[in-house]
Amino acid sequence: MNYRHAYHAGNFADVLKHTVLLALIEAMQAKPAPFCYIDTHAGSGNYLLDGFEARKTGEHKDGIARLHPAEKVPPLLQRWRAGILAGEGNEQGLKHYPGSPLQVARLLRPDDSAQLCELHTEEASKLRDLFRGNPQVHVHQRDGYEALKALLPPKEKRGLVLIDPPYEAQEAEYKQIEQALKSALQRWPGGVYAVWYPIKLRSQVQPFLRGLQRSDAKRVLRVELLVHPDDSPLRLNGSGMVILNAPWNLDDVLREPLHALASLLSQDRPAEWKLDWLRQEGAEPATPSPLPASRLLRPLPPPRRR
Repeated sequence: MNYRHAYHAGNFADVLKHTVLLALIEAMQAKPAPFCYIDTHAGSGNYLLDGFEARKTGEHKDGIARLHPAEKVPPLLQRWRAGILAGEGNEQGLKHYPGSPLQVARLLRPDDSAQLCELHTEEASKLRDLFRGNPQVHVHQRDGYEALKALLPPKEKRGLVLIDPPYEAQEAEYKQIEQALKSALQRWPGGVYAVWYPIKLRSQVQPFLRGLQRSDAKRVLRVELLVHPDDSPLRLNGSGMVILNAPWNLDDVLREPLHALASLLSQDRPAEWKLDWLRQEGAEPATPSPLPASRLLRPLPPPRRR
């Protein structure tokens, strides 16, 4: 439990994660029936970009700070960026970066709800303070994986689970996620489950993705963004989101924003992105290739002219 997201808030991995999260929330809200958002590793909910932790790493400079001044971005990214900049504390510029719980809470309709789990005492305390007096948001200081057994299925019968752990012990974390998802799908087969994962070595990710292909989910969508080659365990080279029971058109919704993010967030080499269905109902599961992404991904096509 040494991980503190304040050191990494607003980095390129957060940008990818929260872009996908907004697309999922908008998909949920395309229907009038209420939904429940469940976050298994919620963190403290809000982060100072000029605080000690963020200044020490400066990771947000290659993340949200790249999008802040960008002029031409796809509509999904425009809406996401506007939501960040409109938040409390950002009236005079980008000073605060809201975590997943706060970003979602700002989007909830009157009948929607959120269940937030955070095990770390200090982080859970900050999370409670952040949402004190908000009847739609419920904070639980407990292990998020264990909490799923009590929280699923939610009373709304519709919803989204975000699993975004710190991966302090990466291989062990993957096994926990697989076990938690297996149990969750048995309890709530119709739920949407989004899992964020880091990419350092491709060989560490492949077994996890193959395992999710064998899950009971009807559809499994993989979304990845790489800013470095995925061949070094010493740094975060990229990140991904895998969505179980993903909305049927989510790939179409994300394709243009991913293209734009690859251009905006490139570092010492052109960034690469991956967007594909690992599993679709009625189709044979595709096998995630063991090859590094640098050999898998084709060069980005030129942006479309408007």
